[in-house]
Amino acid sequence: MKAPISIRENLTSRSDEETGNLKFKLLFEDRIGIVFDIARLMTEQGLNIVSMEVEQKNGYAKISVEIEKTNRNFDKNALFSLFSTLPKLESQSELRRLPQEKRDKWFRTLFDGMSEGVLSVDSTGIINTANKVACRLLGMVHENIIGTHVKETSPKSNNILMECLEKRVSVSRRKSVVTSTGRVEFYGSAKPINDSQGNFVGAVLLMKDLREVKAMVDAVSTPLEFTFDDFIGQRPSIKNLIAFARKIAETSTTVSITGESGTGKELFAKALHFESGRTGPFIPINCAALPEPLIESELFGYVDGAFTGAKKKGKPGLFEAAQNGTIFLDEIGDMPPGPQAKILRVLQEGLMRRIGGFEEIPVNARVITATNKDLKEMVDRGEFREDLFYRINVLTIQIPPLRERFTDIPLLVDKFLQQFNLKLDKAAQTISPDALQKLYTHNWSGNVRELQNVIERAALLSDSSEISASAICLSSEPQKKCKRGCSAPAEIEGRPLKDLIANYESAILIEALNSTSSIRKAAKKLNISHTALLKKIEKYQIQCGNKSYHRNKIEPLAQ
Repeated sequence: MKAPISIRENLTSRSDEETGNLKFKLLFEDRIGIVFDIARLMTEQGLNIVSMEVEQKNGYAKISVEIEKTNRNFDKNALFSLFSTLPKLESQSELRRLPQEKRDKWFRTLFDGMSEGVLSVDSTGIINTANKVACRLLGMVHENIIGTHVKETSPKSNNILMECLEKRVSVSRRKSVVTSTGRVEFYGSAKPINDSQGNFVGAVLLMKDLREVKAMVDAVSTPLEFTFDDFIGQRPSIKNLIAFARKIAETSTTVSITGESGTGKELFAKALHFESGRTGPFIPINCAALPEPLIESELFGYVDGAFTGAKKKGKPGLFEAAQNGTIFLDEIGDMPPGPQAKILRVLQEGLMRRIGGFEEIPVNARVITATNKDLKEMVDRGEFREDLFYRINVLTIQIPPLRERFTDIPLLVDKFLQQFNLKLDKAAQTISPDALQKLYTHNWSGNVRELQNVIERAALLSDSSEISASAICLSSEPQKKCKRGCSAPAEIEGRPLKDLIANYESAILIEALNSTSSIRKAAKKLNISHTALLKKIEKYQIQCGNKSYHRNKIEPLAQ
């Protein structure tokens, strides 16, 4: 049992700095009157007790006491002598902090370490608690915010709390605040607070930075581990492929994954890794994305002084980073001959050297390769090493294109809609039979990735709970997918330059919209702001299916 004898300062206003007072821990054999005896003794000496805590356990009483340090020459040794006169005192020692101070400090550290902003007010709107994140989001200093009315901090941002106080109901809303450091957006949720008797005593506001909210949504919608259970497929060809892949997952043999672009080769590689039992990381690298001079240094690293601009102490390569894990070499058909020879040595001997180094470094990483090219034909043309080709083709997985597994389309659509509705914070959507039929008739040269983009675009642009065929924009129908309100002649003779420029600009905008899944992504691709793109869409009256883009909203075209 703990019985605080005096009330300490409020958590939000008490400093962690030492007060200079004297603090002691006294252990007594439990008896009646201990607290009274201590108080009497201090009173007789003209000393003031700032705080006292009592804990009774197993027949003993532990007293933690803080004595105000006066100007008198009264040190800890003098107090030790006084305490020793008390009956049944077992031991005494000096304390740096009382137990309650320790709990306050721990709670303060925990409170300020939260990723959410927390701010509470009493029933009149006076702020009594705020952590560091709340102060940052509101652009306030902690010392200045405690004790002020919530309206004085930032009226526009805190109308959530005021509404909660006035209506005494929970209120949640997205808010934007302009602070001295710029504009801050957060999601606020205010809830009323009642005491143990049910009386309304105030409210608390929880705030989450929208950047963190978006990151959380992305993290939730993208699984950390991808296994074969996450694959969608009912056709025997896919089921047999997954069964084969499960058998080889726990081996260390090199695997070559082939298939058209967009069929999910990297996902298959991830599933092989996460079901292999390997403790190391999954390291993917796109061989076609790196300039030729950088490929070797990225894969194998380098030692200090290996070349001009090399980091001091060198740098490990991706093969070293993938120790006890898996390295995934995507688009291996685009790898130059030089690195091909070094990869062959890693596969054959399990050894590598950093660029400029002599030390042989053991490599324990499984290698999985992927390509959408015919490597055998490249070998015949002398564009790919024959010995490496046979070394990576020990186990081969051929992923079928989407056009050979049409019956999986409804399952994939359902999965993508669930992901995008969560990501876009929209109500659950379904797809209509006519839209599904439209998907069946498409060739899907971009395979599952193309289907994913089509569904994301439809989910974003559709205001209905059911996606219709008109919301499905396919690459095989560019004129139906995105078009101008009126067609322009192809001839340029006799036309003003500004009209020709406008025509080309609108064509570029249409191409950007066709190749991305949202207006924001199209703006990013064009390296212009979202607002600037919306103005241009409105200017040229660019349409998508039965949609017309306007600056503030997307609305159906008049029939």
